[in-house]
Amino acid sequence: MQGKTTPEQDANVEQSVGIDACKEFLDVHAHPGGLVMRAPNTPAGLKKIKRFLAKKRVRLIVIEATGKFHRLAQRHLHAAGYAVAVVNPLFVRLFAQSMGQFAKTDRLDARVLAIYGATIAPKARPPQPQTIVDLQEILSTRAAAVEERTAIINRRKAAQGDFVRKKLQKRIAQIEAHIDELEAEIMKRVKADSALLRRYELLESIPGIGMVAALSLCIGLPELGACTGKAASLLAGLAPLADDSGKYAGERHIKGGRALVRTGLYFAALTATTWNKPLKAFHERLIANGKEFKVALTAVMRKLVELANVLIKEDRPWTPVHA
Repeated sequence: MQGKTTPEQDANVEQSVGIDACKEFLDVHAHPGGLVMRAPNTPAGLKKIKRFLAKKRVRLIVIEATGKFHRLAQRHLHAAGYAVAVVNPLFVRLFAQSMGQFAKTDRLDARVLAIYGATIAPKARPPQPQTIVDLQEILSTRAAAVEERTAIINRRKAAQGDFVRKKLQKRIAQIEAHIDELEAEIMKRVKADSALLRRYELLESIPGIGMVAALSLCIGLPELGACTGKAASLLAGLAPLADDSGKYAGERHIKGGRALVRTGLYFAALTATTWNKPLKAFHERLIANGKEFKVALTAVMRKLVELANVLIKEDRPWTPVHA
């Protein structure tokens, strides 16, 4: 009938598929066609989804990043040979609003993801190895423990009673023991993986980069060595972004990126401005040219991540440059 697609026509049309993932369910929407289904977020549910998709010409599957609920679907569908793109939820929400779609349900989100895939065509990437995923979780837990320790140290400094100070000091000791355990587990897993250990050793060879920064880079930025220096800076949230309009030329600012990596690089840059002679000279030159301290330090952070990218790409440790 005119205005409708038959199953035979539907099978011949390239489609973008959106999948909204939550703890219990996966909502699937195929575009064009508007075909919708829901399945449990389990291996059995994914088998049902693959049977549903087998009848179509799927160009791209788009899934919103949800922390952990999207990972099972991403792995299963990638293993089945589908191109799967995991996208930033903020970008998808802004895209939905640009369409005039302000309501939000699981089915509506799946539809928006399908249209987003057809319109924007985000890049499909394979899922990260399970080793890296597990290490990222431990590294994030360590970062949260460090933040908690800092907050309690500040509270102890403000406390006036001996009882409260003693209790807070005891809690600080517990958190520090917890951080030590997490770091030991991370290093144990890194040493068990020869490729990961090699990357870690190359990164730690750079003056200024210690254990935490090296772990942040090789675990939090596994793309190092397989991308350009500019792309590595963008992933770390260290590339200055333009803010120009007409004759107005705004200041460049950094934005977004991976906070864990950026935090590790911040402290590494502080150390590098003292112990890494080329970067120390670079930092001092920027300060002498009128750059603010943090602007100059951000430039050092960017140099560090670009240097790390080169060393891993060339599989060689850092060596001093002699005149």
